[in-house]
Amino acid sequence: MDQPTVGILHPGSMGAAVAACAATNASAVLWCDAGRSPASATRAARLGLEAVSTLQELLNRSEIVISLCPPAAAEDLARDVSAHGFAGLYVEANAISAERAVRIAGLLGPTAAVVDGGVVGSPPVNGKTPTLYLSGPASATARVEALFVRTAVQTKVLGTEVGQASALKLAYASFQKTSRVLVALAIGLAREHGVDQELIAIASRRTDSYLSEPEYIAKTAARAWRWGPELEEAADMLAAAGLPPEMLHAAASTLARWDGNKDDGKLTLTEALDRLAQP
Repeated sequence: MDQPTVGILHPGSMGAAVAACAATNASAVLWCDAGRSPASATRAARLGLEAVSTLQELLNRSEIVISLCPPAAAEDLARDVSAHGFAGLYVEANAISAERAVRIAGLLGPTAAVVDGGVVGSPPVNGKTPTLYLSGPASATARVEALFVRTAVQTKVLGTEVGQASALKLAYASFQKTSRVLVALAIGLAREHGVDQELIAIASRRTDSYLSEPEYIAKTAARAWRWGPELEEAADMLAAAGLPPEMLHAAASTLARWDGNKDDGKLTLTEALDRLAQP
């Protein structure tokens, strides 16, 4: 089996744990310690990653480079890698938009091969098994899959188009992360009025996720005409409680795109999504 040298940019909690899994099928996993924090150095050492002093050395020695950094830094980091003439396989695994993933592929090509990646799940430690979704050239995604065989990181190839993995990651994150913010707002509002435990009791009777029930979108569209004003009322209550109301105002504004579908029991999922995208 091919045992490539892998570089990780940069070993945060997710990046370091993913890199440690890659080490199972790599000859070495490198990271650049220049300008990094003592916490990063401790984490990398604990997981057996090999420190190098410059980005150039990391790129010269690495056949595969995995970028896992704060989303805002993704393009600048790719630009730095491109400026050093990297000609290996670059795995863009940050939580960025599909459009940014395509731009990054443009920055690095045609010299480097680029695979778009998106990690869904918690860092692969303590029994956690996240999935690294991949898209891009078939030969390149196959090499990334091989890197994580028999590790806690599962892989799944979505297709050959750069941007697909990033789109899936952010589509999922848009629900999972926003829903947690909404939980904070709902509990905060209920607590302000002394009914938070009753709210939790109501919620405990439903344990599944609307994200797994897309057919409900058409029903939401048909009810949007009354749900929007209801959320505006709730937004006013949030503001009165000193809680931020902007998310509920935005949700009400989104529902307003379906105002023309009042009580339309024949609306299909496809029609509802089309009207949401093209009001």
